[in-house]
Amino acid sequence: MNAQDATRPPAPTSADSSAAPPTAASPSADRSSEFLGEAIALLSEYPVVDGHNDLPWALREQVRYDLDALDIARDQSARLHTDIPRLRRGGVGGQFWSVYVRSDQAGDDAVSATLEQIDVVGQLLDRYPRELVRALTADDMEAARRGGRIASLMGAEGGHSINNSLATLRALHTLGVRYMTLTHNDNVAWADSATDAPGVGGLSAFGREVVREMNRTGMLVDLSHVAATTMRDALAVTEAPVIFSHSSARAVCDHPRNVPDDVLESLPANGGVAMVTFVPKFILPAAVDWTRAADENMAAHGLHPLDTTPGAMKIHEAFEAANPRPVATAATVADHLDHMRACAGIDHIGIGGDFDGTAFTPRGLDDVSGYPNLIAELLSRKWSTADLAKLTWQNAVRALRGAEEAARGAQSERGPSMATLEELDGGRAL
Repeated sequence: MNAQDATRPPAPTSADSSAAPPTAASPSADRSSEFLGEAIALLSEYPVVDGHNDLPWALREQVRYDLDALDIARDQSARLHTDIPRLRRGGVGGQFWSVYVRSDQAGDDAVSATLEQIDVVGQLLDRYPRELVRALTADDMEAARRGGRIASLMGAEGGHSINNSLATLRALHTLGVRYMTLTHNDNVAWADSATDAPGVGGLSAFGREVVREMNRTGMLVDLSHVAATTMRDALAVTEAPVIFSHSSARAVCDHPRNVPDDVLESLPANGGVAMVTFVPKFILPAAVDWTRAADENMAAHGLHPLDTTPGAMKIHEAFEAANPRPVATAATVADHLDHMRACAGIDHIGIGGDFDGTAFTPRGLDDVSGYPNLIAELLSRKWSTADLAKLTWQNAVRALRGAEEAARGAQSERGPSMATLEELDGGRAL
């Protein structure tokens, strides 16, 4: 979830040029359209495992989890990036559903909200059993692929969801959560976020214990959203592969949410996977500046940048009309993947779109049906079928299997950690 783009408009406006489909005028479309059929065929065998989709939060915000009011068995393109028909068209075979809650929700309120998010994922699985199936292990993912269903996993987005409790962390794993992002946009007491002022300088002693306990349970450590210092600390501590569920390359777009080259270069030794995201301001440098200017415009009108009330949206839309938003494309995302591949290697990259967690998307990757356009773009750049199979399916499955293997080893050596924040960090709190 990208909090600055947290609410998706119900329908594109005339200023929302990224909502238009690829056209003959698009250089990317010209170059890659001839590979679209090959891309679709490839995805039928090696479907996309997407690392991050915020559909549960969208259902919470839009209809308070009333699945009759927003039935994803039908086309919901006027309101969502995600529904089952478009997941099928997009060649999605595995989805980590984000059980995100805002980082200004703290303490037991954050835990309760996370449980509500987990509950709605369960409701989706019960409601659409022919399409979606719960996956807890890498073997479950492979079984889902063989059965033609979408393997559904969960990731908790932010360490605030455990309220500084390792027992709560274990409970989330028991409920099916298979990764936790260590922070969201704000620091937690034991880890620094990429978009907050430094607090503990990376991971505190308790933060390192959180990583070890995640390793022991088999929960993937997700390093999207965290500060580079936190990334490096986590990589120094972890006994299992890490992931970046939705981050891109900082060398290509200098945003703190992206991954520095030295961290990408460390992934082969760790076995981890960096999953490229599609959020325009994380992939297109001009969009970084545009978003900053849009935020300043909102502040000049006495409004918070996250305000999406009707009056605030009028101010925002007027700014867009006067200042057209830079538009990313599938080729923009492919540029990041080319760089990430050069740094980390083909075995350590994946895809994490952040659909329904961002208001704006690249042209050609407008919603979950767009993945074939990205694969076609990569085919046009001479990526092989074997390499694309790793990108879409194999790397993510291998990382989860690696976390399971590390957990078996850790559990043979130690039991559940009873450590507390107070014991390890002297009661440090935000």
